[in-house]
Amino acid sequence: MNMRSTQSDPARFGRRRKTLLAAATLLACTAMTAPAFAEEAEAEAADAPAGEEIVVKGALNALPVKDVGTIFGFDKNLVETPRSASTVSKEQIERFGITDIHDLIAQAPGTFTNSFFGVSGSLDIRGTPGETYFRGMRRLDNPGNYPTPIGAADRIDIVRGPASPIMGPAKTGGYINFVPKTARVAGGSFMSEPKAEIEYTRSAWNGSKMAASVVGPGKLGDHEFGYSLYGELTNSDSYYRYVFTHQTLLQAAFDTDITDKLRLEFGGMYQNYRGVQNGGWNRVTQDLIDKGIYTTGQAKPLDTNADGKISQAEARAANGGAGLGLFGSFVCGGGILASGLTNSCLAANVPDLGLTNVGTAILSPRNTLTGQDDKLDSNVKTAYADLIWGDPESLEIKNQFFYDGYYNINENAYGFSQFADSYVIEDKIVATKKVKSALGTFSFQLAPSIRYTNFKHADDFGYEYFGRVDLTQGYTPLSTRLLSTQTDSGYSSYFTGHYSDASVSALTDLNFDFGLDLTLGGRYDYLSVTSNAILSKMDSTQFWLNIPTAALTTSADLARGYSTAKGSKGVWSWTASANYKLPFGLVPYGTIAKQAVIIAGQGAEVDPNNVYNDTWVTDSKLYEGGIKGSWLDNTLYAALSVYKQTRTDYTVGSLTVNQAIKTTGVEAEVRWSVDKHLLLTGAYTHTKVVNLPFLNGGGTFFYYYGAELVKSFGVNPALLYGGAPNGYVTLKDASMAERPGIPKNLYSATATYSFDNGLALSASASHVESVWADYAHTLKLPAYTLVDLGVTYETDHWMFRFNLKNALNQRYFRANFVELYGSQNVLPELPRSWQASIKYKF
Repeated sequence: MNMRSTQSDPARFGRRRKTLLAAATLLACTAMTAPAFAEEAEAEAADAPAGEEIVVKGALNALPVKDVGTIFGFDKNLVETPRSASTVSKEQIERFGITDIHDLIAQAPGTFTNSFFGVSGSLDIRGTPGETYFRGMRRLDNPGNYPTPIGAADRIDIVRGPASPIMGPAKTGGYINFVPKTARVAGGSFMSEPKAEIEYTRSAWNGSKMAASVVGPGKLGDHEFGYSLYGELTNSDSYYRYVFTHQTLLQAAFDTDITDKLRLEFGGMYQNYRGVQNGGWNRVTQDLIDKGIYTTGQAKPLDTNADGKISQAEARAANGGAGLGLFGSFVCGGGILASGLTNSCLAANVPDLGLTNVGTAILSPRNTLTGQDDKLDSNVKTAYADLIWGDPESLEIKNQFFYDGYYNINENAYGFSQFADSYVIEDKIVATKKVKSALGTFSFQLAPSIRYTNFKHADDFGYEYFGRVDLTQGYTPLSTRLLSTQTDSGYSSYFTGHYSDASVSALTDLNFDFGLDLTLGGRYDYLSVTSNAILSKMDSTQFWLNIPTAALTTSADLARGYSTAKGSKGVWSWTASANYKLPFGLVPYGTIAKQAVIIAGQGAEVDPNNVYNDTWVTDSKLYEGGIKGSWLDNTLYAALSVYKQTRTDYTVGSLTVNQAIKTTGVEAEVRWSVDKHLLLTGAYTHTKVVNLPFLNGGGTFFYYYGAELVKSFGVNPALLYGGAPNGYVTLKDASMAERPGIPKNLYSATATYSFDNGLALSASASHVESVWADYAHTLKLPAYTLVDLGVTYETDHWMFRFNLKNALNQRYFRANFVELYGSQNVLPELPRSWQASIKYKF
């Protein structure tokens, strides 16, 4: 097990039915509405020059009038696309002060994300970790290696559910696709003259960011080309102690026509990030969440060689050789929740787990599980080159080359460290043929591709002791761990290897003139993998955690220092979708899809044990139906979807990036540009996420902590905060199998009003229900309403913006890595804060 990687209710059904009826009524009513703004928009469209993109004033490019080919590969807008999806434009990002992926919950349904140790890496979509794409090409997994940058995006597409066959194997939850700034303008031509802008943002807690961009035309001799350059420098402190961000982000895009039918698009992105992970609060109890009352006290001394850190050997020597972890299996009645678990038993049998000088204090949210020497460093490089021949209205052939790689090192004083040195190279040819006839327009795509991933990843998780540090005092030799990345030894896992994917996919879109549109596709992937466990670098006492198969730890393997597992297999994926244009602008749709994907971990690694057991590839299925519509000359858009997506196997997974999950839910979204001044959006999400191994197995392995034991036995948690007690959570009812931290119901809305004098006001709000923080249902996080406010003043050359985040100063929390540590640590989120920007355009 990789510790950071592995009856219907009538009343509830009634509430869901009411939600569906309300959303359907909204769609029907808005279809018959016709304010005067529709006439104004039609007049603007009539006056627009031929071939020029029509932009609805005041809409911030938030309306679904643009093609989003990154969903199915065809030039369709969101209304025409038979999937639940949303877009967030650069104008929305700027107006609402969006700084990381957590801010997207106010802009699109289905996008609430738990904390992954405080790093905004991947977006959770439909309650499970999603994929990240760059211009339609899948990036390496990034649950918490570095924050995903959004400042350089021209548009962010959020697609709920698995990717299409052309996009390649992807996880079931969904994905976000970043569309970088382009060197062309509407209609495909180059700009007539360069445009540039420079922006400086100052924010709370000494936040400082400088960004600059220039877009324009150029010439090499008589040959024209377009370019887009973007740079961003961040040097910021944080609300939290010892948390900071030092980042350099560079992005470039170039575009040129080699001949009348052949063009080249190429570019890349470089991100150098220096920061830390943030595990949040430790020693968590309900009193700490509700009242801020924290248990103080120092852990027992274990540092016998006086080097200031606790080594793995020193941790194992605690409690007379019983260690600090698996005590529940051996003492106090034979189990972590055995009837003999009492205060006197703990004090007598595992004294090194207890604290001394125990007391209480009100804990500041600024004091979290971050140490003065913690670090999270990542160098990320992304490059692409597209060679495109032909005419998109007849036959077009595109060759897409893509590279994405990172080097990451992560060290945390409480006892976790890792590094990753991985990259992926992919080359894909997409041939698109479009045929128009009396029946309609029919498009066909054929796409062979080859993808190669090389990985090297190691982590140290077997001696994580969140509770040893007293957050009112900070780390000392009583709580600071000597990490594997500091000694290059004793890793819990150390995997190297590579895997390849040779595939061919086909997709067709049959758009009949009478209103029916069918999208059908399939994909075949031939996958091969070689994965090595570097046993000489691993802690042999932890082999059972990651190499439980004895065949991979033979005497010959141990003698040469590594074991190898190889595998190959062919898998199929497919999709079938249909929509139909009804009167009043309504477009119902349905989609069924099956998706296969390799189970990779936090550093893109494939576990050799999974390869040996032939469980390194998994499947998922999606069933989705909905209805969409766009009215009033594309100034009003609404969508409603109902879905079920399920892993077809649940025996294996990656706890960090690919859990075995079943999700059902409802998503509704409305966007309305009322007139050229006012834009309104609203969204509703109902999500039920079930952990299938937990549900079908009747329980799961879990790290216990104070909240569970206090609730079950009245045990004094100060007697065990010095270690990592763990055991098996028994499923008492089906609700305990639902993934913690994800609200069942989430409501969000935004509004912005632009005056004619350059002044604009904005507001966004999200209401999140109370949620359990752990599968054991012992720690509950309160409900909250998050409100952000903003004001912008803009002239031809200047822009001034001020945003107030969490304007109501809500006290709220986000669950952290709930698959293992739900009640051990939670992240207190930021209080009221501000950011102010000034931009000059020339």
